[in-house]
Amino acid sequence: MPLPQLPAKAAYLHLNNPARRNALSLPVLRDLHSQLTTRLTSPKSGRLLLLPPFQPSVLDQLESSDNNLSWLTDSSEWAQERANLPNVIVLRSEGPVFSSGHDLKALAGASHDEVKETFSICAEVMSLIRRSPAIVVCPIQGMATAAGFQLAMTTDFPIALAGTKFCLPGMRIGLPCTSPSTAVARRVPSPLAYRLFATAETVTAEQLHGAVDVVSVSENVQEDGAAAITAFENRVSDVVQTLAERTPGQPQAIGKWAFWTQQSIGQSGGDSYGDAAKWAGRAMALHAKSSDAKEGISAFLEKRRSTWKT
Repeated sequence: MPLPQLPAKAAYLHLNNPARRNALSLPVLRDLHSQLTTRLTSPKSGRLLLLPPFQPSVLDQLESSDNNLSWLTDSSEWAQERANLPNVIVLRSEGPVFSSGHDLKALAGASHDEVKETFSICAEVMSLIRRSPAIVVCPIQGMATAAGFQLAMTTDFPIALAGTKFCLPGMRIGLPCTSPSTAVARRVPSPLAYRLFATAETVTAEQLHGAVDVVSVSENVQEDGAAAITAFENRVSDVVQTLAERTPGQPQAIGKWAFWTQQSIGQSGGDSYGDAAKWAGRAMALHAKSSDAKEGISAFLEKRRSTWKT
């Protein structure tokens, strides 16, 4: 079935392997890597534009007027460097399974170098998504297992029907889902993440404690597959439209970086709230300098709709 048309500032990232339950084989991972690189490379300079590492010390560099990250903090440079690049990326697959994870049959017959490349490029794909300045929305239309679960949880905005199933099945075959659990453990409570890792049990989207934007439907609608799909697609459309048309791109990008960075402050122990709040205040001051922030404040005060610069 043809995918819905996206707003002007959004673009698709296709996971295309339905015959193999959208397994993340080496060719599929290479294709995802290529698509992401294209979506994140500046047409002007040819630079791969990624969010900087999620480290508090990077804020010193962002606050400086002389740095190679000015495309992230200056709206005019953002517009030049990212001309024709999307502010929102929508990761989609088709079929009854979102992704079954790595293709075990292909791995069993692969050379050692191919196995190493498979896991290496998988990690690179996850890193590109995590550091993408464009928000990555992920409609999960079917079951997500192992690295497919990881892929969904690595995105910024996963969406699924309440009954959609998720699983980290590796422990059952003696190959624990160590890599997939890195993403899962950052999105769901640690005790639940470990339970899924250790037991390989299957859970539904509504059991993931808010890690997924759950589309709930009535029991009558659940019995009607077409109506449930309509509700799911309507929610996906609303989210993508909101992010692509009603919010500005540059504040979303630096906001994503700041959010995940402050999450890591003080994780070595102790109450880190004070440190995080102080650091976040500096980040907010950086936000306030942007053209979109000034436009948004003016529009609010003037009771009109904002006209975003990015």
